[in-house]
Amino acid sequence: MKIIPIVPVPIEEVEMALFEERRKIYPRSQKGWFGSWRWVLVFFTQILFYGTAWLNWNGRQAVLFDLVTRKFYIFGLVLWPQDFIYLAVLLVISALSLFLFTAIAGRVFCGYACPQTVYTEIFMWIEKKIEGERNARIKLDASPMSIHKFSLKSAKHAAWLVLSLWTGFTFVGYFTPIHHLAEEVLSFSLGPWEVFWLLFYGFATYGNAGFMREQVCKYMCPYARFQSAMFDKDTLIVTYDTERGDPRGSRNKKVDFKAQGLGACVDCEICVQVCPTGIDIRNGLQYECIACGACIDACDQVMDKMDYERGLIRYTTEHALDSKLDSKAMWRRVFRLRTLIYGGILSLIILAAALSLAYHVPLKVDVIRDRGMPKITETGAIENVYRLQIMNTQEVAHTYQISVKGINGAMIVNDTEIDVKSASAVTFPVRVRIPAGAAETGSSRIRFVVSDLKSPEVSVTEKAVFLVPK
Repeated sequence: MKIIPIVPVPIEEVEMALFEERRKIYPRSQKGWFGSWRWVLVFFTQILFYGTAWLNWNGRQAVLFDLVTRKFYIFGLVLWPQDFIYLAVLLVISALSLFLFTAIAGRVFCGYACPQTVYTEIFMWIEKKIEGERNARIKLDASPMSIHKFSLKSAKHAAWLVLSLWTGFTFVGYFTPIHHLAEEVLSFSLGPWEVFWLLFYGFATYGNAGFMREQVCKYMCPYARFQSAMFDKDTLIVTYDTERGDPRGSRNKKVDFKAQGLGACVDCEICVQVCPTGIDIRNGLQYECIACGACIDACDQVMDKMDYERGLIRYTTEHALDSKLDSKAMWRRVFRLRTLIYGGILSLIILAAALSLAYHVPLKVDVIRDRGMPKITETGAIENVYRLQIMNTQEVAHTYQISVKGINGAMIVNDTEIDVKSASAVTFPVRVRIPAGAAETGSSRIRFVVSDLKSPEVSVTEKAVFLVPK
């Protein structure tokens, strides 16, 4: 038997990356209907954010979350820690709104109002003004370092840093009165927490909008990951009409493309060049798509130049695209049972919250019984001592009347009227006395009633326990 020697085969080493290497995206400038709406939202959100902090209301900042005094001022409304329920309601409304908008129009919030999108749009606008349009930026980055390149890069980053620090300053200004904060900045007397949050929020804006950009949307934002749970075939999405557009290919405008066996897509790839996340929408729905509509504006302009019908890339639904539904039929399916339920629940919660705020009693009372043993007087009467914390949530001083109910003959033996300044709280000791034999030994329920002297309808009743010793 012939023995054949085994020759070892060299193993080729293959190096694989666990993560996709980032390819820098140079979005091309594009004007159009959706682009105009995106800038409307940019101006609206930034005027709201930067401007509201400087508004005054009744001699103080209109919107201020004063953590030191534990009071939140929202124009004429003053909220205390006891009003935490309103924060919970706000979070529920935000979540349901997100579900509703996503079920109707996909990631429309991401494309127009998300802070990451808004600040990225602003930072890219600064970049384009300083470094030039797409081709100029690509050429500049590919060129070796020079005085010209260094000056342009320095100017861009300086503008980014100024905007970022101003953003951090404004953010802190919602927690520290912004006029006072400005004085502290000018006098270099900022507190440590103010310095930390100003720099933290500023550099977060600088890093996210200046460098990370689409990486935040693709890898850090959880919304992109769970949005599929809120999508269905009747959700409006940015879609490429494959049946109409394929096969793709360049052509002469004067030649009938159908006779050449081509679709309406001229394969110019402008839809890819304008995309802020760098995807090709022609490959179908992708989680990276933020539904900004930039590709729609770009494609429509190409269709106009070619004298083709608009809408090769458009907002539509998978169902409408597959079944060739007209606009009316599509919109009837968009407002389906699912979205109507979301909208109904959301409307009820908003209505309930609005009514609660409208009938919000501007008075809060907390009752704490003193730890000491009950006192027995010479006549056999029994006294318990309580501490009442009375909070006036209005920005007007009030005088309140205190009374006690629940046990026959119960009375308050010290002052029953108390003055409370505007938007402040007072702790007031109260001695409650009952006649001998008016209550059985052990604990009995009583109620403290605190009412506004000038407006008796403003009244709060709080329960307490009265102890009778054996």
